[in-house]
Amino acid sequence: MGIGMSGRGNLQPDALRIIDLVDPDHCALLVQEMQNGVVGADSGLRALAEAAREVDLAKNAASVVRAARNAGATVIHCTAENLPGGLGANRNSRLFEMARRMGLENRPGSQSVRPIPELGPEPEDFVFPRYHGLSPMNGSALDSLLRNSGITTVVVVGVSLNIAIPNLVFDAVNRSYQVVVVSDAVAGTPVEFGNQVIKHSLALVATIVSTYELVAAWGGE
Repeated sequence: MGIGMSGRGNLQPDALRIIDLVDPDHCALLVQEMQNGVVGADSGLRALAEAAREVDLAKNAASVVRAARNAGATVIHCTAENLPGGLGANRNSRLFEMARRMGLENRPGSQSVRPIPELGPEPEDFVFPRYHGLSPMNGSALDSLLRNSGITTVVVVGVSLNIAIPNLVFDAVNRSYQVVVVSDAVAGTPVEFGNQVIKHSLALVATIVSTYELVAAWGGE
């Protein structure tokens, strides 16, 4: 399904490049940990949830998700989950230990692992749980399934710019994907730190766009 073709003759080179990058024929939207137990009503990560509200993350991510569906791009909700009894869970960093102490179980099928209501999921979406590690590129079958589907570009939204988003972006770049990060549909804590991560790290390896620019590229308003 082509996008934005009717007005291509009047577009600037950067806009044309974005349209080509996110053509739904070879692009997937990865929604990273936008789940109730992380940024939603059941969040045990108060600072991160507050940062997400401060930057209107849910609203912007919802706009991106709707535009992706309308354009025919694949939408994948990448959730962080823990198997019963902690089977296979990482125990090799302070982050994982902190999560256990806080009781952030994220059991499969629980309300905690469901995408926030603003994002669906809709029947045409996919939900890929991750049971270990920090990135769905390593902690699930995501990479193989994307490659088998001919996906060469991934668009990234979600949390957090502290750890998971950079990990996902770098993993995708190392696997030869083009990566597009939606600057106002990702968040970290504190908010200014997240902005610096985008400016000084992610912008060096990924294409940075706003929600408005991406929605326009996918033919939305």
